[in-house]
Amino acid sequence: MTTKTTRGSSKNTGTYDSRIDAYIEKAADFAQPVLTHFRALVHKAFPEVTETIKWGFPHFDYNGSILCSIAAFKQHCAVNIWKAPLLADPDKILTPTGETAMGHLGKIISLNDLPKDKILEKYLKEAARLIDEGVKIPKKAKGPAPPAAAPDDLLAALKKNKAALQTFEAFSNSNKKEYISWITEAKTTATRESRIATAVEWMAEGKIRNWKYLKK
Repeated sequence: MTTKTTRGSSKNTGTYDSRIDAYIEKAADFAQPVLTHFRALVHKAFPEVTETIKWGFPHFDYNGSILCSIAAFKQHCAVNIWKAPLLADPDKILTPTGETAMGHLGKIISLNDLPKDKILEKYLKEAARLIDEGVKIPKKAKGPAPPAAAPDDLLAALKKNKAALQTFEAFSNSNKKEYISWITEAKTTATRESRIATAVEWMAEGKIRNWKYLKK
């Protein structure tokens, strides 16, 4: 059972989650002072912050959004500031490895590895400002899917049939992949060879892999 307690002034109280108490107690000896210190720093800077466990790690929610999180591993701790990609980083404390287990502040094995409290508070408050203003991290644009590469045996068979080759080359990437997957998923050599022969026959007629299921 999760126990949450409120602390601070009656006007602006945050919550402490007992699961985070347990998380810190189970962490390695080197990690406990780091986690405890960062936790206290967050609550000092943001009395209204709410603690929770998400994806197995302690998180701190501010104004309905994740502000930051902490995690302990066997040999290091990690701190993630969720708006880090949008922060200016004038003090050069952020690492480009924030998407890995090292976190946005790199590998932390002692309190000495944490930036000074004033610097951390400055970064956290800037992240909180972005939350207040509703600023979102832009989604990464997806690039075009890589072209489907025909296996050598299929390609050799297609080259022997001009019509089939022309059909295959004119196919969309997804249509090519349907044939390629069907062939490469064959369990035996005999089945694979049979599917290649059928694929060439169908493509010579201009048919996609699942032509039988097309509505007439």
